[in-house]
Amino acid sequence: MTFLDIRSLLLFSAIFRVILIVYGEWQDAHMEVRYTDVDYLVFSDAAALMAVGDSPYKRTTYRYSPLLAFLLIPNSFIHRSWGKFLFSASDLLVGYFIYYILKLRKVPENLCNYSVMTWLFNPFTFTIGTRGNCEPIVCAVILWIIICLMKGNVLQSALWYGLVVHFRIYPIIYSIPIILVLDPNFFPSDQKPVLRKWSAVRGERPKDGNGWHTLHNLFKNIFTRNRLIFGLVSGLVFLFCTGLFFCLYEWEFLHEALLYHLTRTDPRHNFSIYFYHIYLHYGHDTSVVEKLISFLPQFLVQLVLIFCFAQDLPFCLFVQTVAFVAFNKVITAQYFVWFFCLLPLILPWSKMKLRWDGLSCILLWIGGQTHWLMWGYLLEFNGKNVFLQLWVASLLFLAANVFILVMIIRHHKHTSVFKTLEYANSKNAAKLELAT
Repeated sequence: MTFLDIRSLLLFSAIFRVILIVYGEWQDAHMEVRYTDVDYLVFSDAAALMAVGDSPYKRTTYRYSPLLAFLLIPNSFIHRSWGKFLFSASDLLVGYFIYYILKLRKVPENLCNYSVMTWLFNPFTFTIGTRGNCEPIVCAVILWIIICLMKGNVLQSALWYGLVVHFRIYPIIYSIPIILVLDPNFFPSDQKPVLRKWSAVRGERPKDGNGWHTLHNLFKNIFTRNRLIFGLVSGLVFLFCTGLFFCLYEWEFLHEALLYHLTRTDPRHNFSIYFYHIYLHYGHDTSVVEKLISFLPQFLVQLVLIFCFAQDLPFCLFVQTVAFVAFNKVITAQYFVWFFCLLPLILPWSKMKLRWDGLSCILLWIGGQTHWLMWGYLLEFNGKNVFLQLWVASLLFLAANVFILVMIIRHHKHTSVFKTLEYANSKNAAKLELAT
């Protein structure tokens, strides 16, 4: 179908996002409820401070890298919506990167376009950028890192990875699967990796080993050239950015941009199952053991998923992110964008049909969220004491996320992104024999 080509999708998406940004300006000026995200006002204020030579951390609740405020400096002298256009452009770039990644693996055109549509026309994603949230920038960089790895450019992927971890700390969870996928059987030192194409996956499933085999290979070949390059370069980029801004803004930067996110305890209601406990004990001293226990389920789930699926890198990053968000101590709606950008990368390998399993998962996820929002509305706007009911709704939402994650794993056609060196060589030898 001609109207589904990638250029038409991107053009229509761009026009749609411009309309939303313009409408948002009108709603902000004429309605009590603002369209613009409150965080965007924080970003803009921090950028205005940086524009006149002050610290962005003079703006209370600005808890991001100074790079974000620097990118939004044009808000002060071009237009206050500059950042929204920047974030929306990153949003469109994510759509293109999704298409590019799928084409690298020879996914058919129509399937590529349908997968891209799950990002470009997802209400969660197109409202995030147009309301002024910076997450599309992070999503675009993560997808670019995947592209760099798929093309064998380890050095460039390491540079961008160090930068994105500095910019937004959560991608640190991707470090282990990336290190694992830089296996010498996939990334031989004298040649580029060979991608396993979509058509090959449908015909046969290679026996690439299980998680224990992956773990054994990691310790056997941990200090390979590519792993050292990735670890050292990404670490140096992170330390350089962090050190530079520490020199400029000192401990205020270190606390607000990094340490705050590691020790954050939000007493306000959010989707996390931990919010009620935090609310009841807010202001009281919490022991180190108690803090560690809250991280334990998240940590264990991450390790299991990593060592089971690391070779199928996009799928591993997706399930990791879903689990990380579901078990996190604080969950807000913007966190869902973290895994929505990875969802289109796994759809061509899913055996799940939209009817009925897919539709059931969508309705379950929306239903669990709507149920939580109902109690949140009664608490926030009606002032009713429904903390316990809201906590039960959080438990149900967690259960829905876990159930959907299990369904996705069960219906996924697991395969490594790269062919092993032995497998690729055997295929090449077979082609030569046929040719002769």
